[in-house]
Amino acid sequence: MGKKASGLNAATKLKSRRAQSQESSKWFVKRKYGLLKKADPLEGAAQASAIVLEKVQIEAKQPNSAMRKCVRVQLIKNGKQVTAFLPGDGAVKLVDEHDEVMIERIGGKMGRSKGDLSGIRWQVIKVNDQSLQALRSGRIEKARK
Repeated sequence: MGKKASGLNAATKLKSRRAQSQESSKWFVKRKYGLLKKADPLEGAAQASAIVLEKVQIEAKQPNSAMRKCVRVQLIKNGKQVTAFLPGDGAVKLVDEHDEVMIERIGGKMGRSKGDLSGIRWQVIKVNDQSLQALRSGRIEKARK
Protein backbone atom coordinates (compact mmCIF):
# COMPACT_ATOMS: atom_id res chain seq x y z
CA MET A 1 0.00 0.00 0.00
CA GLY A 2 2.88 2.33 0.52
CA LYS A 3 3.34 5.17 2.92
CA LYS A 4 0.41 6.73 4.76
CA ALA A 5 -0.69 10.18 3.68
CA SER A 6 0.32 13.03 5.96
CA GLY A 7 -0.30 16.74 5.84
CA LEU A 8 -3.15 19.19 6.06
CA ASN A 9 -5.54 17.54 3.57
CA ALA A 10 -4.73 13.90 4.37
CA ALA A 11 -7.98 13.00 6.19
CA THR A 12 -9.91 11.87 3.10
CA LYS A 13 -7.08 9.65 1.92
CA LEU A 14 -6.67 8.15 5.43
CA LYS A 15 -10.40 7.47 5.74
CA SER A 16 -10.61 5.67 2.40
CA ARG A 17 -7.46 3.69 3.24
CA ARG A 18 -8.99 2.63 6.57
CA ALA A 19 -12.29 1.60 4.89
CA GLN A 20 -10.42 -0.47 2.31
CA SER A 21 -8.48 -2.20 5.07
CA GLN A 22 -11.66 -3.01 7.03
CA GLU A 23 -13.51 -4.38 4.01
CA SER A 24 -10.72 -6.92 3.51
CA SER A 25 -11.45 -8.44 6.94
CA LYS A 26 -14.10 -11.18 6.76
CA TRP A 27 -15.04 -10.64 10.41
CA PHE A 28 -15.71 -6.95 9.81
CA VAL A 29 -17.83 -7.69 6.73
CA LYS A 30 -19.85 -10.36 8.56
CA ARG A 31 -20.57 -7.96 11.42
CA LYS A 32 -21.31 -4.96 9.18
CA TYR A 33 -23.82 -6.74 6.95
CA GLY A 34 -25.27 -8.98 9.71
CA LEU A 35 -24.41 -12.16 7.79
CA LEU A 36 -24.13 -14.34 10.89
CA LYS A 37 -27.62 -13.39 12.03
CA LYS A 38 -29.09 -14.02 8.58
CA ALA A 39 -27.65 -17.53 8.43
CA ASP A 40 -28.45 -18.36 12.07
CA PRO A 41 -31.48 -20.66 12.58
CA LEU A 42 -31.84 -19.32 16.15
CA GLU A 43 -32.11 -15.77 14.70
CA GLY A 44 -29.60 -14.31 17.12
CA ALA A 45 -31.11 -15.83 20.26
CA ALA A 46 -28.93 -17.66 22.79
CA GLN A 47 -31.36 -20.55 23.22
CA ALA A 48 -34.45 -21.92 21.47
CA SER A 49 -37.04 -24.60 22.11
CA ALA A 50 -37.60 -27.37 19.60
CA ILE A 51 -39.42 -30.65 19.01
CA VAL A 52 -37.41 -33.86 18.55
CA LEU A 53 -38.01 -35.45 15.15
CA GLU A 54 -35.59 -38.38 15.34
CA LYS A 55 -32.51 -39.69 17.09
CA VAL A 56 -29.41 -39.93 14.93
CA GLN A 57 -25.82 -41.07 15.34
CA ILE A 58 -23.06 -39.00 13.77
CA GLU A 59 -19.68 -40.54 13.03
CA ALA A 60 -16.77 -38.67 14.62
CA LYS A 61 -14.08 -37.17 12.43
CA GLN A 62 -10.61 -38.71 12.12
CA PRO A 63 -8.57 -39.75 14.08
CA ASN A 64 -11.43 -40.56 16.48
CA SER A 65 -13.74 -43.49 15.97
CA ALA A 66 -17.11 -43.13 17.69
CA MET A 67 -20.81 -42.73 17.05
CA ARG A 68 -21.86 -39.45 18.66
CA LYS A 69 -25.48 -39.38 19.83
CA CYS A 70 -27.50 -36.50 18.40
CA VAL A 71 -31.12 -35.57 17.74
CA ARG A 72 -32.71 -33.98 14.70
CA VAL A 73 -35.00 -31.21 15.96
CA GLN A 74 -37.42 -28.70 14.48
CA LEU A 75 -37.40 -25.22 16.01
CA ILE A 76 -40.77 -24.01 17.27
CA LYS A 77 -40.16 -20.34 16.46
CA ASN A 78 -39.52 -20.71 12.72
CA GLY A 79 -39.83 -24.39 11.74
CA LYS A 80 -36.18 -24.77 10.74
CA GLN A 81 -34.53 -28.14 11.32
CA VAL A 82 -31.12 -28.56 12.95
CA THR A 83 -29.09 -31.40 14.45
CA ALA A 84 -28.24 -31.02 18.14
CA PHE A 85 -25.69 -32.96 20.18
CA LEU A 86 -26.70 -34.86 23.34
CA PRO A 87 -23.87 -34.31 25.85
CA GLY A 88 -22.96 -36.93 28.42
CA ASP A 89 -23.17 -40.67 28.91
CA GLY A 90 -26.68 -42.14 28.59
CA ALA A 91 -28.35 -38.86 27.59
CA VAL A 92 -29.85 -40.45 24.48
CA LYS A 93 -32.00 -42.73 26.67
CA LEU A 94 -33.64 -39.71 28.33
CA VAL A 95 -34.84 -38.14 25.09
CA ASP A 96 -37.71 -39.54 23.05
CA GLU A 97 -39.29 -38.48 19.78
CA HIS A 98 -41.80 -35.61 20.07
CA ASP A 99 -40.20 -34.39 23.32
CA GLU A 100 -39.75 -30.65 23.68
CA VAL A 101 -36.08 -29.76 24.12
CA MET A 102 -34.14 -26.55 24.68
CA ILE A 103 -31.01 -26.11 22.57
CA GLU A 104 -28.08 -23.70 22.78
CA ARG A 105 -24.81 -23.10 20.94
CA ILE A 106 -21.98 -25.50 21.69
CA GLY A 107 -19.62 -22.51 21.63
CA GLY A 108 -16.62 -23.84 19.75
CA LYS A 109 -14.00 -21.45 18.41
CA MET A 110 -15.35 -18.75 16.10
CA GLY A 111 -18.93 -20.05 16.30
CA ARG A 112 -18.08 -23.24 14.45
CA SER A 113 -18.73 -26.85 15.39
CA LYS A 114 -16.65 -28.16 18.25
CA GLY A 115 -14.29 -31.09 18.50
CA ASP A 116 -14.80 -34.10 16.26
CA LEU A 117 -18.42 -33.27 15.38
CA SER A 118 -18.67 -31.95 11.85
CA GLY A 119 -21.43 -29.44 11.19
CA ILE A 120 -23.09 -29.69 14.61
CA ARG A 121 -23.25 -26.34 16.38
CA TRP A 122 -25.99 -26.92 18.96
CA GLN A 123 -26.49 -29.03 22.05
CA VAL A 124 -29.50 -30.05 24.12
CA ILE A 125 -29.69 -28.57 27.63
CA LYS A 126 -33.28 -29.29 28.70
CA VAL A 127 -35.83 -32.02 28.03
CA ASN A 128 -39.51 -31.20 28.73
CA ASP A 129 -38.42 -28.20 30.87
CA GLN A 130 -36.09 -30.33 33.00
CA SER A 131 -32.32 -30.02 33.03
CA LEU A 132 -30.60 -32.78 31.06
CA GLN A 133 -27.69 -32.70 33.51
CA ALA A 134 -30.03 -33.25 36.50
CA LEU A 135 -31.81 -36.08 34.68
CA ARG A 136 -28.49 -37.78 33.90
CA SER A 137 -27.23 -37.53 37.48
CA GLY A 138 -30.52 -38.98 38.81
CA ARG A 139 -31.45 -35.91 40.88
CA ILE A 140 -34.83 -35.75 39.15
CA GLU A 141 -36.95 -38.18 37.15
CA LYS A 142 -38.32 -37.49 33.70
CA ALA A 143 -41.78 -35.96 33.84
CA ARG A 144 -44.76 -37.63 32.20
CA LYS A 145 -46.27 -35.55 29.42
